[in-house]
Amino acid sequence: MLELHDITAGYDRKAPVLHNASLTVAPGEAVGLLGPSGCGKSTLARVAALLHRPDSGTFLLDGEPVRRWRHRAPRTHRTAFGVVFQQPRLSADPRLRLTDLIAEPLRANGRRAEIPHLVADLATSVGLTPDLLGRRPHEVSDGQLQRACLARALVLRPRWLICDEMTAMLDASTTAALVAAVEDYRAATGAGLLAVGHDQLLLNRWCDRTLRWDDLATVAKALPDQPIR
Repeated sequence: MLELHDITAGYDRKAPVLHNASLTVAPGEAVGLLGPSGCGKSTLARVAALLHRPDSGTFLLDGEPVRRWRHRAPRTHRTAFGVVFQQPRLSADPRLRLTDLIAEPLRANGRRAEIPHLVADLATSVGLTPDLLGRRPHEVSDGQLQRACLARALVLRPRWLICDEMTAMLDASTTAALVAAVEDYRAATGAGLLAVGHDQLLLNRWCDRTLRWDDLATVAKALPDQPIR
């Protein structure tokens, strides 16, 4: 179970971008988070993915408190999450070929021997043809690069997927293909999903339930607010 209770977070303690936000995602569940641009939903997604330390609140992962974020988090926590961001060109190293982009997490976790077959399998699952794998980001379209970023997010077989406006910059056919790839992965692994976006129709079709940003303070169990230590 992924549980965020009364999370306050931002990039300046004097002016946090979200206050007392709460949500839960059960194993295997797909939860949509709907809200307008600038409301703080991406910051909450980064907290949920262990990429941003909140100022206060409670984060429980499988019933255990989470106390460390980013590189300080235990490897078992870091590898439990796969994240896909809205803008693939900002989240991809422009020097890397797509095959190396997908393989980044494997190298970082000492699993180089698995690269050849895992990269090939994932490339196929997200709709990347072999000729694209040798290209660099500037040589492919946004949709093709986002497919590679999705493959990178799946390569360690995470138990939780965080998709932050994953399809916001893509056409309808690419959006459908990426959502299908995520759902195929979830069907095979039982992974939970937090999908952040502002397209209510997409989130309603994709997710088991969709939460409106304004309602977050009332959807989770009430726990006392406490600073992250």
